Amino acid sequence: MKTIYKLGLILVLGFTSCDRDFDEPNPNSPTIASFWQNADDAQKGVNAIYSTFYRTASTYSRWMYYHGSLHADEGFGSGGDIGLNNLMSFDQNNYNQNLTAETWQNMYVGIFRANQVIAYVPEIEMDNDLKARLIGEAKFLRALFYFNLTLYYGRPPLMLEPSQPLDTPPNATTAEAYAQVAADLEDAIAALPVSYTGIDLGRATRGAAYALLGKTHLQQGQFTEAAAAFEWMVEGPGANVYDLTQNYRDNFLISTENNIESVFEIQFQENLSETTDNDVDESRVNNTGTSIAQFYAPPGIGFNDGAARRWLIDEFLEETTVSGDRDPRLAASFIFDFMDPAGPDATQVYGQSFSSRYGNGPNANGVWFRKLLNDHWKNQEGFRSPNNYRLIRYADVLLMYAEALNGLDRTQEAYAYVDRVRERAGLAPLSTAMPNLNQDEFLEQLKHERITELSGEAWRFADLKRWGDLGPELSSRDPEFQNFVVGKHENYPIPQRDIDLNPNLTQNPNY
Repeated sequence: MKTIYKLGLILVLGFTSCDRDFDEPNPNSPTIASFWQNADDAQKGVNAIYSTFYRTASTYSRWMYYHGSLHADEGFGSGGDIGLNNLMSFDQNNYNQNLTAETWQNMYVGIFRANQVIAYVPEIEMDNDLKARLIGEAKFLRALFYFNLTLYYGRPPLMLEPSQPLDTPPNATTAEAYAQVAADLEDAIAALPVSYTGIDLGRATRGAAYALLGKTHLQQGQFTEAAAAFEWMVEGPGANVYDLTQNYRDNFLISTENNIESVFEIQFQENLSETTDNDVDESRVNNTGTSIAQFYAPPGIGFNDGAARRWLIDEFLEETTVSGDRDPRLAASFIFDFMDPAGPDATQVYGQSFSSRYGNGPNANGVWFRKLLNDHWKNQEGFRSPNNYRLIRYADVLLMYAEALNGLDRTQEAYAYVDRVRERAGLAPLSTAMPNLNQDEFLEQLKHERITELSGEAWRFADLKRWGDLGPELSSRDPEFQNFVVGKHENYPIPQRDIDLNPNLTQNPNY
């Protein structure tokens, strides 16, 4: 799949943009009316939606990991970008800050492209099965973009038809936005295949749609609907498609991409140059790598722009494996002084010991997210990482299914799915270690299980928001939460430039 995302395509005029790249269509490009003629055009149109993942730094090339991990209590802005650091510490006065404004903008670029496919492909004469699948992919991707917009901004405008420059849509409610996500995913489930082979590997599947549907319902506390979606994955046909890998770290290595645990991956390949894609410059349209490793990597290797909080390490040390060893997921998740239990002298950081790199200096107690890095195959980083991001893993599905069952007061049934995740890590079954937990106790333990399994994978903010745990109380783990204002910081501000352009768009509360 790494070879099919890119193409020089169609107008990317979006209603939210005031950037000249978007406002002025290329006179040498086809118009929307003339483009949609055949199956090849339909395929290119869908590929263009996937291509949104690589636009500048705004979505899965970089910023989505900041939204999910650094904006939660897992990490913090540790570099020299004052605007970014202020955003991560809930001290934002610039409502056009690039991290939030660019993500908003480019989610709508993806939606604009998906809307074109959904509107125009049905009229093309082509193979009906392929047509249905491509429309299903477009609906899955539109759902993913709206899921992110709803999660982080709360009340996004819903655009379900190809937009026009003068459109001024109002905010949707959070419930309306999530309902649209669910509706798109239901349609996608009916149209998408269970799996792909060859160059199509990595496209949206039926399992990916079921998993995102379950996640959407779970985020709203709709446990019955969430459990029904996850059941297809865990007890239904999906159980014959997905499983946990034997080796936990296989979920973060280039050599084991698109494995049996992967439900949906963002596909990356090494850039041709040390730049990012912007869909405009011909010299950059094939840059489909991710720059996150360059920004997350420790000092002396990368920019050290986002670091992890040290409290996370303590979570992994609460239990040992049944053989008395440390939880192996700890070293797979973080770079720190005791990544090797023997200590800093034995801990290797990109081919050099931790001691020789950092000694007793200011970085001696540093902790960095490891899962998105490339230390498993080279000793430096850059803007061109080909390491895929496993957006949804089967382990996440198992833990979410357990959460949904527990929410339905089926706690004893939920144990089995947590046990599968713990068993892979070598831990004792929860049913043995902590039997007969009540509903509230089980949820508290499940919060711990999600930390040890999913830290640094950009789902922490969603978890905290879903559980109602966002608030100043988190400042004992992350001092930046001292600035958190309940009723305000659960959502980002809507970019001010869009408020200024759209009289029907209102700002989020307390901004």
